[in-house]
Amino acid sequence: MTANAEQQEAWNGATGAIWTSWADRFDAGVAEHHTAFLDAAEIAPAEAVLDVGCGAGRTSLDAARAAVNGPVTGVDIATGLLTIARHRAVEAGVGNVVFREADAQTHPFPPGDLDVVVSRHGSMFFADPVAAFANLATGLRHGGRLCLLTWQGIEHQEWMRAFLAAAGVRNSPPTDAPSPLSLSDPARVHRVLGAAGFADVTLTAHRAPMWYGADTDDAFAFVADLQAGLLGDLRAEDRERILAALRADVAAHEGPDGVTYDSATWIVRARRP
Repeated sequence: MTANAEQQEAWNGATGAIWTSWADRFDAGVAEHHTAFLDAAEIAPAEAVLDVGCGAGRTSLDAARAAVNGPVTGVDIATGLLTIARHRAVEAGVGNVVFREADAQTHPFPPGDLDVVVSRHGSMFFADPVAAFANLATGLRHGGRLCLLTWQGIEHQEWMRAFLAAAGVRNSPPTDAPSPLSLSDPARVHRVLGAAGFADVTLTAHRAPMWYGADTDDAFAFVADLQAGLLGDLRAEDRERILAALRADVAAHEGPDGVTYDSATWIVRARRP
């Protein structure tokens, strides 16, 4: 059994299938956070970069363009997303990036081989985050950098509150266990990264809209798929009621730029001493 067996099952099952089907949409949705995050990573042309939870490869490819003379490796446990990432690299003609199926919590990275570790929303699902980040620290050279993009708390995520409310879910994702919000509490981020051996930990707030689609129909198809796991075991009438509530909320958020919801992230930076 792997250290993150539940995540392995999810990302190679129903969850991974949704992300694979909507890979382009996920990238477009967080585009206004993505640029600020990559800018904060300050990747130089000859640096060696590791992208943790690389998914369909957008961050890895952009990192490879920045580290044009350095190697970039994207790791993930989702085989379907890795297939997309490899195809994207070939189509884009980016030759200094490779993608590997690996659990970043336990994979034996060569000690001191890396200049930068980045992760765009791929670092919040470790079963043991201290062990995972300690393992990543061993792969960094002394003075090497860590740069993460994580969600802020649910009070800053209009999209999350709206979708949970429409589905009748009262409990928000946990902030102290694997979930989208596991690195949303700055105090916990400092504790985890400090215990893992990192220094100079800083969190910079970034607020930008999440984009869900060009119009109500387009966005609703995406949102309905995202909520499929919550709806599968419900009676037909309950499922239709929730979908109607979701569609109404999506429609209320349609504007000149499409369907958008407010959101906020942390850009987390740290250094291996």
